Amino acid sequence: MTVQPSQDGAMPALRASHTDRDRAVETLSAAAGDGRLTAEELDERVGAALTARTQGELAALTADLPLAADGGAAAAARDVVRIEQEGASTRRGAGWVVPRRLEIRSAWGEVTLDLARAVITGDTLRIDLDMRAGALKILTRPGIVVDTDSLVTSYAEVKTPKTLDTGAPVVLRVEIAGEISWGQVQVRAPRRIRARRA
Repeated sequence: MTVQPSQDGAMPALRASHTDRDRAVETLSAAAGDGRLTAEELDERVGAALTARTQGELAALTADLPLAADGGAAAAARDVVRIEQEGASTRRGAGWVVPRRLEIRSAWGEVTLDLARAVITGDTLRIDLDMRAGALKILTRPGIVVDTDSLVTSYAEVKTPKTLDTGAPVVLRVEIAGEISWGQVQVRAPRRIRARRA
């Protein structure tokens, strides 16, 4: 099949790849982390980026935002980040930079990690979990794989979505190890993204 130019002689717009979409989402997330976009603007633009068909559509979403020198997210990932809490809730929202390792020590609390709108600079995130009477919620998107095989549970529930071949390349593998007792680990897509795709 030969692609024909349009009536005005211009070639059709280049199709966007999964990598192009992921790069746009990273740029948007970094901009939100810098305060350049509100949460509502980020939600709207990320949704549009995930469904963009051409590179031109993606470029329009980031045209008013600065790019880092490497063309990607401006922030650098730390090796280890620790979350320690008791009777509290912690949320890592849009624009947070995913570290290489995350140590979570939590009792009677909830930890939410939004990976769908995070800045992902590496290919693996290891979570060392020690949680009692609480919940770990992980928000994902296509291309993020969560492995809970090394997690020890005691009177706890682990909810992960069925593995579906979406065709998206794996951009991040999350390995959860450690122990959770009297609690829950829940892995799901953000509600607004699920609603758009439905």
